[in-house]
Order: sequence, then structure tokens, then C-alpha cells
Amino acid sequence: MNFQKSLVEISARHIHLSQSDCEKIFGKGYGLKKTKDLSQPGLFACQETVDIKLGPETLKKVRIVGPFRSQTQIEVSCTDTHYLKVNAPLRLSGDLKNSQGCTVIGPNGVINLKEGLIIAKRHIHLSPEEAQKLNLQHGQEISIKIKGKRALTFHNVITRVNPAYRAAVHLDTDEGNAAGIEGKGEGEIIINSKCKYQKSK
Repeated sequence: MNFQKSLVEISARHIHLSQSDCEKIFGKGYGLKKTKDLSQPGLFACQETVDIKLGPETLKKVRIVGPFRSQTQIEVSCTDTHYLKVNAPLRLSGDLKNSQGCTVIGPNGVINLKEGLIIAKRHIHLSPEEAQKLNLQHGQEISIKIKGKRALTFHNVITRVNPAYRAAVHLDTDEGNAAGIEGKGEGEIIINSKCKYQKSK
């Protein structure tokens, strides 16, 4: 097996909006206000937040991540789904067919989604050049070893390769807390000789 260090980031609950849905809850022609760039080129955290409602429970002030997507997508943790009392599917980003519906509440409107809420699968972003250096392919499963007082190895980490990506492992808040990571950390990529491949969008 091979080892290589990588940035590990914790991805807290957030929402990606389509432009049409953004206009429904913020107003026609509304433009998202960037507060900071994120590690993946072109992605940015927005000033705006929304509330996500399912039944009697509501997740308040869920951060919007830009730019606009073709379909609105909400990424939450397993703990969030326990609070909301739903069984949202574990999916890769963009795989939204037959996922959990919910209500998105903005300052000027409400949208009722039939699907779009998921628990994001742990994954690693890589550019084609980075993937080539590691001899990894799009959709390949690897493991990530986190050292420290709460040392932990995460398996079934899906490789996602795209020219717009830069090397970074994304875990959710549950996973980050389990490994004692606050915001950002470092992990070792473990490439097993007997690896699995998943269809990855």
C-alpha cells in the first residue's frame, strides 16, 4: 500500500442553490454575497443563510455555498437527520434522485423540494495531475488515516477527479468530531492493492 499526506477539511451542513430557487426565496435577480473563497477553486461561502424545515423540526441558519448549481442540494450530517427524524440517503454530491425532500425558508419566500437533501459520502477531491501522481482513478475507494489523540482511519473514501479540483479530503462534522479534527487537519491517503470502484458523478 502507498501513503501520501492530504489536507482534510470538515464540511459542515450547507446548501447549494439553483438560480431559480434562489430568486424564489431572496427575490428576482438576487446575487449571492461572497464572504470567503473555499479550498476548491470557484467555490465560496456566502453571507446568506436559510432555514431547512422537515416536519416540526428546523435547522436554522444553514450556510449557502456558491456558485449556483443546476439543482438545489442540501448536505447534512447523520446527527442532523436524527434531529429532523428522517432517513436521508448517503450519497455523492449531485446524486439526488429519490433523495429526501424538505422545505427551504428564505427571507422573501419558501420552496418545497421533492428531493435534494442528502448525507454526503466522504470523498477526496483531486485534479487529474494529482490523481495521476497517486495512481488513482475517478470513483476509486481509498482510506484516510488521521493521527492524534482520537486517531482513526476512514475507509470507503471516494476519489473525485476534475480539472477544477485541488487535493482535499472532505468529511462531515460527525466524522470530524470522531477524529478530533477542528475545521482542518491532515491525513494519510492509504491506497490498497485490492480497491473498490464506485460510479461517481
